Amino acid sequence: MKILIQNGRVMDPMTGRDEMADVAIAAGRIIAIGQISPDFHPNRTLDASGCVVAPGLIDLALRLREPGQEHAAMLESEMAAAVAGGVTSLVCPPDTDPVLDEPGLVDMLKFRAEKLHQARVFPLGALTRGLQGEVLTEMVELTDSGCVGFGQAEVPIVNTQVLQRALQYAATFGYTVWLRPQDFYMGKGVAASGSLATRMGLSGVPVLAETIALHTLFELMRAAQGKGKANEGKGARVHLCRLSSAAGLELVRQAKAEGLPVSCDVSVHNLHLTDVDMGYYDSRFRLQPPLRQQRDRDALRAGLADGSIDALVSDHNPVSADAKILPFAEAEPGATAVELLLGLACKWAQQEGLGLMQALGVLTRGPQSVLGHSLGTLQASLGQLAVGGQADLCIFDPNASWRVEPAALLSQGHHTPFEGHELPVRVRTTLVGGQIAHDSAPNAAAAKV
Repeated sequence: MKILIQNGRVMDPMTGRDEMADVAIAAGRIIAIGQISPDFHPNRTLDASGCVVAPGLIDLALRLREPGQEHAAMLESEMAAAVAGGVTSLVCPPDTDPVLDEPGLVDMLKFRAEKLHQARVFPLGALTRGLQGEVLTEMVELTDSGCVGFGQAEVPIVNTQVLQRALQYAATFGYTVWLRPQDFYMGKGVAASGSLATRMGLSGVPVLAETIALHTLFELMRAAQGKGKANEGKGARVHLCRLSSAAGLELVRQAKAEGLPVSCDVSVHNLHLTDVDMGYYDSRFRLQPPLRQQRDRDALRAGLADGSIDALVSDHNPVSADAKILPFAEAEPGATAVELLLGLACKWAQQEGLGLMQALGVLTRGPQSVLGHSLGTLQASLGQLAVGGQADLCIFDPNASWRVEPAALLSQGHHTPFEGHELPVRVRTTLVGGQIAHDSAPNAAAAKV
């Protein structure tokens, strides 16, 4: 399939490109940007007038709920939701049922995803068998099956010695360990510790739950430095998933300044919301990590703006209706967010007085820098518009706005704390590997063929 995208504003945070230009695509790759050869004869032409042509978005935290949790969501619905949100590459955590701790399970997931011809799926393998925190998985075999890193999802490792061995092993082979910093014993509450949780009678999760875990992890990383030739003596790379506090962010800044190989992300929920937003026990706001106070939210917004936080993630985790109608403390944590990701990134940028390029950067360049070590040569072009690279693109209208109506979302999960919010920009067309995976353009049916 040969596709020509005309009259669009081409924006690429990786290179800083921002210009009116045409884009030619053939055999799944970008073959030209700007000057198009007169010998190029497309099968289809897309008119991107008034729209931005950007790299496909990369989401580092998106649960597909398969295998094992099909009652909450199906692979088909969540992949459709991803491309509708402009996401062309996604990382899924290993806490499926069964857990992604065997190569066969990873192969099955990737095979199912590839058959749908939508977003690219990059699984995380379980760091320990069954996420039990006791025995390390066969990381080499899981990597051969397509895992881009190893993590524990929401299950902290209690045994510090096991975590130390995991970091040493990962350093030896140059793998990245993905961890959400939360102390096992301190993190058992359902809301952020504070006056509001106390008044509501909800068990709290103090900031200490995050900072204690970070202190422990950074000490282990320092001890592991110099133990891995594949990592040039720098120890294991660690990606911290969904920071939630100002104190935690400050520790990450210090670790980065020290030279530790660490990156981090923040979810759209913690970027925009606070504990006050959960109102009168609204279970749509039952999330992990919990929503914290305004000072934490403001610090996270500033950290994303100054580059201390590398990426913004949707933390998409569809939950069934039965699991959300329970009392707040008993409701299953999670929310639908992938279709809102671009709009929420642009809303943050607008509120902070930042440009559209920076909003796109935290969804493309930043995530690609986290994944880059684990991707192949061609896949390394993801998150950017490069001649010869993968033709993964997101075309969106920067002047459109829309109201979040859960029933209109493609995700099987319809619970979101952003219900009723007005969001800027709207995705029109998403291409993955040179194929149109999503098209909501008004004149899509009339496009030239």
